[in-house]
Amino acid sequence: MHSATAYALLLIGLSIALPAAAKSSDFSEWLEAFAAEARQSGISQATVEASLANVERIPAVIELDRRQPKEPGDFCGYMDARLTETRIERGRSMLQEHRALLHRVSTEYGVPARIVVALWGLETNFGDYQGEYRVIDALATLAHDARRGPLFRKQLLAALQIVDEGHQDPAGLKGSWAGAMGQVQLMPTTFLDYAVDYDGDGRKDIWSSLPDAFASAANYLERAGWRSGQTWGREVQVPASLSGNRRALAKRRTLADWREAGVARIDGGELPRAAMRGKIVLPAAKSPDAFLVYSNFETILRWNQSTFFGISVGAFADAISQAASLRACRS
Repeated sequence: MHSATAYALLLIGLSIALPAAAKSSDFSEWLEAFAAEARQSGISQATVEASLANVERIPAVIELDRRQPKEPGDFCGYMDARLTETRIERGRSMLQEHRALLHRVSTEYGVPARIVVALWGLETNFGDYQGEYRVIDALATLAHDARRGPLFRKQLLAALQIVDEGHQDPAGLKGSWAGAMGQVQLMPTTFLDYAVDYDGDGRKDIWSSLPDAFASAANYLERAGWRSGQTWGREVQVPASLSGNRRALAKRRTLADWREAGVARIDGGELPRAAMRGKIVLPAAKSPDAFLVYSNFETILRWNQSTFFGISVGAFADAISQAASLRACRS
């Protein structure tokens, strides 16, 4: 065994064997230093005390962070789990139930109501599951950890600023293990940049105010580059001459060019002779499923940089508005 490897394993062993009290002491010292940094950055003493007084390190959060894959491996399994008939039917119901509010938000921000509802449904099952973790505790745990400490330190400071501005109290700041919050799961820095007080009550409440949550999601997408009046993409058939040629498929071409290359609608019909440009995404390596995607798909990816996620949002939005039915993975 190489000496460097042996030394690394020794360090790992020592870390595992480190008494819980020592880890707790280390976290307490770190938290004390962070509290001083928060005060220096402009967070009030009252907010620092209220937010950090009883913060606890959560070992389960570190375990979850270590297990995160870059991208799920099973596209069809991913889609089947997210685009269930029950969820689609509920999405249609929610689209109608909140029609007036969604129309106002869509008109103001230029983002289709079906896209907002799709994000809402896929992120939190229409608000049913917004996360059970105390966000400040989870973020403090991740900020203290060496792997991505600086990233989550910034998020933790943003969470304290949210409390300091009166949008939520520390106990109500609930979310995912990684700190994503509310009906549409915004990270604290994203909240500060894009959250909207759409109901005009003086708080940006993405946890219990649907007007605030919907407008915040739409505001993010608009400012991220959403093109009003355009869709996200469509499912297509790729000719054998292009199948598997990811380099050629990734090149942006007009719909007219793709039509001439033999790409067709999923029902076998011809693509329109339009100048709108797009590329073709093959989500699974050994699958005929293909999607011709446009600039709005790239905007969805700014929300979550996962091809699977982007396709699921677009396909779900189409399904709940009955604009199209996903055929991928259904053969």
